[in-house]
Amino acid sequence: MDSKHIFGGVVAAFLFGFVVLYSSRRREKIKASEKTPTKKNLKSSGNGVCRPNFAGNTDVIIVGAGVAGSALAYALAKDGWRVHVIERDLTEPDRIVGEFLHAGGCIKLAELGLEDCLDGSDSQTVFSFAAVHKDGKRSAISYPSHASGRGFHYGRFVQKLREKAASLPKYSSFPLNL
Repeated sequence: MDSKHIFGGVVAAFLFGFVVLYSSRRREKIKASEKTPTKKNLKSSGNGVCRPNFAGNTDVIIVGAGVAGSALAYALAKDGWRVHVIERDLTEPDRIVGEFLHAGGCIKLAELGLEDCLDGSDSQTVFSFAAVHKDGKRSAISYPSHASGRGFHYGRFVQKLREKAASLPKYSSFPLNL
């Protein structure tokens, strides 16, 4: 596994933990401040580019709009959190990889209301996930009868997740354009 993916996972886990711990106190302060209207402020980043100041109108900032970031943004925005997603590039990712979501992931997508995002992403339903070879014999390990996994096209799936999250009123995104 590539070291930047491992580092990204560690950073994402740290950020998620920080958001969970920090957000409960922050949410109470924001509810109190919603009684007085505020303007959306712009701050210069020092290089002549003005960027929004998210501090007053955002509960959660998520860095990265991949599968996990987009799903988290959708779930939080659906629950009423004001979510802002920062992503380097919001165009459909164009990469050739084999992506697969095991049955547990598909069940979680359904619980979040995101299972329709797999539709139209050239996804394939998979009912078993491994072939076991022992003593010249081969057998598949099947999922329980009510469950299945899905193989999918990463870019199309991610775009559908992003579109579904963006359909919620408490969601916003900001491309970094680096």
